[in-house]
Amino acid sequence: MSSYAPPFIPMSRKEMNDLGWDELDILLITGDCYVDHPSYGIALIGRLMLDEGFRCGIIAQPDWRNHESLQVMGKPRLACAISSGNMDSMVNLYTAGRRLRRDDVYSESGTPGLRPPHALIVYSQLARRAFPGIPILNGGMESSLRRVAHYDYWQDKIRPGVLVDSKAELGMYGQGERTTIEVCAKLAANEPLRGIRGTIFFLGKREAEVFDFSNYIELPDFETMQNDTDALMVETIIVEREMNPYTGRGLYQRYGDRILVIEPPPEPLMTEELDRVHELPYSRRPHPRYKKPIPAFEAISASIPAVRGCPGGCSFCGLVSHQGRAITSRSPDSIMKDVKSLVGSKNFKGTISDIGGAAGNIYGSGVKDVKICHSCRRSSCLVPKACPNYIADGLEQLRLMRRVRATPGVKHLYINSGIRLDLAVQQKELMAEMIKKHVSGHMKVAPEHLHPEVLRLMRKNSADDFYRFMTFFEEESRKAGKEQYLIPLFISNFPGCTDQEMATVDDFLNRRNWSPQQVQDYIPLPMTMGAAMYYTGKTPEGVPITVNRGLAERRPQIQVLKKKRNRKFTPERTYRKK
Repeated sequence: MSSYAPPFIPMSRKEMNDLGWDELDILLITGDCYVDHPSYGIALIGRLMLDEGFRCGIIAQPDWRNHESLQVMGKPRLACAISSGNMDSMVNLYTAGRRLRRDDVYSESGTPGLRPPHALIVYSQLARRAFPGIPILNGGMESSLRRVAHYDYWQDKIRPGVLVDSKAELGMYGQGERTTIEVCAKLAANEPLRGIRGTIFFLGKREAEVFDFSNYIELPDFETMQNDTDALMVETIIVEREMNPYTGRGLYQRYGDRILVIEPPPEPLMTEELDRVHELPYSRRPHPRYKKPIPAFEAISASIPAVRGCPGGCSFCGLVSHQGRAITSRSPDSIMKDVKSLVGSKNFKGTISDIGGAAGNIYGSGVKDVKICHSCRRSSCLVPKACPNYIADGLEQLRLMRRVRATPGVKHLYINSGIRLDLAVQQKELMAEMIKKHVSGHMKVAPEHLHPEVLRLMRKNSADDFYRFMTFFEEESRKAGKEQYLIPLFISNFPGCTDQEMATVDDFLNRRNWSPQQVQDYIPLPMTMGAAMYYTGKTPEGVPITVNRGLAERRPQIQVLKKKRNRKFTPERTYRKK
């Protein structure tokens, strides 16, 4: 097959005809608007499929009440591949108070209500009605976070792995580039979709009886998960232990006579592979059918994705379940291609808003000896103490920022991804230059909390990191003669946080006269350790903890963050040179 590079992946029969296509190989379905940019998962996978020689089209935000909305480009030859979008659909739709959100930043004009709850399941069942007999593939964030039986906060119950309800032939978890290539090749060759890392499948009774589980670890079965509250903690501990892409084994979970199989996680992409997927011929703008702004794209239109993964393993965060802990950074030359492309675009105003990833100061970090990682079972590279094999001096990022800053046409380069404090306190040279030259008036940091026990449960290091960095930020801002601000993010109502622990945050904000701009009440994301603690009311060690569940119980801590103090801005003022 030859590869194709159209200006946009087709969304209509007319666009297919313009390319001379009479049918698609794979139909992609997503709950987001289609923006042809590598930060949108469906665009990245679609461009990769095209580059591999497969004809694909995209149906974005279909009418989920009508299966004919999927048939506008005809029946695909090989499969339908489905994602709920860049976010879990329930997080996208509902607040921590289980109320509908007022907007959807991944929709045109932020219009809400254009995707259903549990979108991956709904779209998969819709595709089954639209195209009987065609394989259905699940992927994206929702497939990653819900790949095993999990606690659904919004329905307040244990749900089966999403593949069970979606009735798709195959699920894919993680970012999925390697997995997608292998799956597409097997579909084209009409080979069984088995033995592929990063995939999930549901065995029928007969296949389950003969499947070889000798290299797999059994999870608590679904019936036990429904009847024994502690089983979620047991499952979560096993899943976390097997997340390491170098040591992780396959998992399986029984559903009566049927068995859900989760293959081992895929190894992270090499730098060359990450460069490749980001250098595919994206148009880097929304599809022309959209006439009004798409808020999520407006926020990243002048930014450049640079790094994959996060070493933190915070117990409230779902990112590790999707991207993994291993860090892969794009090469500086690859990033400079994006910089030059951005500078040459007609809408560029001279400001690059971000070069980052999960955090603004993890680019270029990694391990000294990957062989050491091959025997690691840690849930975090940084907590409770940084692994001595993990290197994050920030010097490679410093060199990159200087190179970008020296590019003709670049007036400003800002780093707007949040800063990891446990790394920042070790990166004095990087942070000093970032504060001096790369802060757009505000720098986001995420202490999350200030009480030591709550931080321990969150898998965050000591609040001393925040206090030290705050002092450093103020001193460096003063030296630079700039009035700029820290924006710290705190979480209310994390499991184990009583009003007494929250008083530590309240006292700090009162002393500083700060009123946070951003308020985050805790949401238990599926398949995270935080969700297991919330559901069981216990720590991973089995120690009972306080959990605030209803709005009446949660309101006092929310009010701590919403309290009106004298200053609206989050941070301390710094001094401007006259």
